[in-house]
Amino acid sequence: MRLATILPRGSLEPVPVASAPDGTWIELAGLIGREANQLRPALAWLTAHQRPLPERAAAWHGPRYRESEFAYLPPVVRPPTLRFFEGNEAAARARLARHGRAPGPGWAARPAFFFANPTAIAGHEREIPAPADGAELDFEAQLGVVIGQVGRDLAPGDAWAHVFGFTLLLALRRRDAEAAEWESGIGPGKSADFATVVGPWLVARQSLTRAITGERLALPVSARLNGREDVAGDLRELTHSIPRMLAEASRGVTLYPGDLIGTGAVAPRTGAPGRWLRAGDVVECEAEQLGVLRFRMVPEKKPETRAARKNGTKP
Repeated sequence: MRLATILPRGSLEPVPVASAPDGTWIELAGLIGREANQLRPALAWLTAHQRPLPERAAAWHGPRYRESEFAYLPPVVRPPTLRFFEGNEAAARARLARHGRAPGPGWAARPAFFFANPTAIAGHEREIPAPADGAELDFEAQLGVVIGQVGRDLAPGDAWAHVFGFTLLLALRRRDAEAAEWESGIGPGKSADFATVVGPWLVARQSLTRAITGERLALPVSARLNGREDVAGDLRELTHSIPRMLAEASRGVTLYPGDLIGTGAVAPRTGAPGRWLRAGDVVECEAEQLGVLRFRMVPEKKPETRAARKNGTKP
């Protein structure tokens, strides 16, 4: 089962939807027979009652949305929290090597994460303005894990039951700002603040049951820059498993439905060294069932000045 949040053409109100077998989308509220103005409040109920949804969608005779009739928003438009882990040691080593560093001796013992900006999340096919003062813009192809049930102090063996599902995630990074942050000793901050692209839809964990063995999810993920493969990895190769990430995230803290957790880069980028993103670049991320997530970098728009408004000129 796939879920999404869409913005119908000519509308200002997001609509949570569920996929139909023919590729169309059905308004979630009608399908489940209860209010669902946003996806996040419905996640706990859906986690417990999602099994009949594919049958209901197949038998649905009501109105539907086609992709030509809407734009995708992030599946959970504004998650309560956004955490990024460093799940892949090879990717972490490649990133830290740029700053003359390496993972510390305790890196492999416990997964580490940092918080990022949950209000700077964009959906599929969005244009992302490149920060004018960002000389080294980069991206990481990740899996986004969406919490479905409240949980605290989770044991790794219990963690999967608290996951509603998965989505693709492209985390944008300012590597020049990141270098300064490492020098300050506080880790990622402004470097991970300006944009995270998520979508296009959310796939229920139960749809990927066959890919899960114990703590491991076997799922190849790739990414392309301007049509050329730039990332190729498999989630089963993460140094820290997703259940162990969730155990760490919930240690002494409650996780809530809609919380979004990034696994960290599934693999290092393989493109030309020093090839930073620039305006006009198109980045795509792809995985089976999760679809293709795409964004385009565009120049940052300069704010209109008072003088420009007065004179009717553009900045």
